[in-house]
Amino acid sequence: MSEGVAHLKDVGSKTQVAVAGAVAGLVSRFIIAPLDVIKIRLQLQTHSLSDPLSLPTIRGGPIYSGTLGTLKSILREEGLTGLWKGNIPAEAMYLAYGSLQFSAYTYTSHLLDTIPGGYRLPDSANSFIAGAAGGAFATTVTYPLDLLRTRFAAQGRERVYRSIWASIQNIATQEGPTGFFRGLGAGVSQIVPYMGLFFTSYEGLKPVLATSNLPLPFGTSDALAGVIASVLSKTAVYPLDTTRKRLQVQGPTRALYVHRNIPAYKGIVRTLTQIWRSEGRRGLYRGLTVSLLKAAPASAVTMWTYERTMKGLLLLEERMVEG
Repeated sequence: MSEGVAHLKDVGSKTQVAVAGAVAGLVSRFIIAPLDVIKIRLQLQTHSLSDPLSLPTIRGGPIYSGTLGTLKSILREEGLTGLWKGNIPAEAMYLAYGSLQFSAYTYTSHLLDTIPGGYRLPDSANSFIAGAAGGAFATTVTYPLDLLRTRFAAQGRERVYRSIWASIQNIATQEGPTGFFRGLGAGVSQIVPYMGLFFTSYEGLKPVLATSNLPLPFGTSDALAGVIASVLSKTAVYPLDTTRKRLQVQGPTRALYVHRNIPAYKGIVRTLTQIWRSEGRRGLYRGLTVSLLKAAPASAVTMWTYERTMKGLLLLEERMVEG
């Protein structure tokens, strides 16, 4: 590793890591919220207008055609605020998720560093394990907020839930505690390889880009490394993300969302198989384009904000010590 380029695990105290992670999560969520709503709407759509053979079987709910078409439809039918549906639970989720993810990542990294030299794993393996552990922990803890985000984003002009509190009461009453964790298996199955691949790619790319003399399109090696790492890892695990979204809207309210023909699904493997058989490979990757459009800037903003917030916190600490 080149001089002057430090790994994430080597910078900041536990509190500073948690604060920087929370700030990074909040900022990135606010910026990509509209793209997130568009992605969820496309993922829940069982047919596409680009497939003429599927049109006769479509029943209920508007049908979206591509990212731009979905954007126009939401603006026309629901107004500008429709692009920020589910933003309150999403902001809460990103706030907690960012803090938990980076904290768990650095903790696991330091734990792996305590392994005796003869048994120590390569840096790339450590980054994968730490990233996977951080992602799995943060996903599990914040999953109810993720589920609420998806359900609110899936609502059209007709509201299924009138408020956050009403949604919590409704799910608790009609579906029980397990209702808040529908699709958790798919979420963890997705996030473990995703975050493992992301942090492995990020930690590997960052020093290479930092020492290169190439003009960086996103301004810094942190942002560009985040973009590349995000695109690679997101594409690899995307079918599991679609599976998670389909499972999250199961239950007694399934037929009330903007897509009223969402099939009944149960279990990760069964859902993957059912989508593959009825919609083909494209069904598993529906919304991938907007997902990458969302993931790339989100990861760039997250890593850029995290690194800058951490530098600010370290500078503040230094000045307080000097003062």
